[in-house]
Amino acid sequence: MPLQKIGVGLIPLAILGLTLFTIHLLPNPKKENSTKPTLIEVQGKTKVKYPQDFTIVLVGDSMTEYLGNSDELRTYLKNYYPDKTFEVLNYGFGSTNILSLQKRLEEKTFHGREFRPILDIDFDVLLIESFGHNPLSDFPLQEGLQKQTQALEKAVATIKKGGPRAKIIFVGTLGPNKKLYAYRAVDLSPEKRIQWANERIAYIKNHLDFAQKNQIPVINVYEKSLDKNGDTKLEYISDTDHIHPSPNGIIFLSREMADFIFQNHLL
Repeated sequence: MPLQKIGVGLIPLAILGLTLFTIHLLPNPKKENSTKPTLIEVQGKTKVKYPQDFTIVLVGDSMTEYLGNSDELRTYLKNYYPDKTFEVLNYGFGSTNILSLQKRLEEKTFHGREFRPILDIDFDVLLIESFGHNPLSDFPLQEGLQKQTQALEKAVATIKKGGPRAKIIFVGTLGPNKKLYAYRAVDLSPEKRIQWANERIAYIKNHLDFAQKNQIPVINVYEKSLDKNGDTKLEYISDTDHIHPSPNGIIFLSREMADFIFQNHLL
């Protein structure tokens, strides 16, 4: 065979060999984790498992709903746990009271979209907010507080039975400012405004008392947000309706949650 033809025939083989050698040297791409939840068996019950390292569920009324996708909370947690990932599920539904908690735990619910039962989720931490801004006003105060306590007793027992390894944390959310509560949102006399605020404070405090009596970890944002006169600092409250958290309030709530979880080794 002529030498020219031998040389021409070797060129493609040389290129192929070089290509294979280069591919061999390239780092293998990491296999990305699936972002879709999967089904697992936990004590004989099928649960939804998210691919992130930790799953945190928030449940409450609109005070919790205002945290939205919980980006601030996730950021603070990431500062504490830089090598971990977090799925934060917000079950904060506006205009709902403590009596709706049990249904959210055990049944599918709808709030803008469908939410699976909380107890169908393999969560690591469940943060239960006080629902204090939606008191049981159809009842006299003491009767309403008793019903709140009964609802919490049932909820905690159900959670412990359905997921004994999961951690429960109570959250005493931002309280009302007695002078300006619901200003621009509801037309109230000064006396009625104070009455509304005091009723909501009573429910928040009852939530905190329940946690203390039952040795449940509690994030007491309520007391930390008070000024020297015992009123919630206005910087934490929306100046639109004087009810919900302001941007500073959302940051404050999120930071307190992350600090508490880390400092108490709850993850």
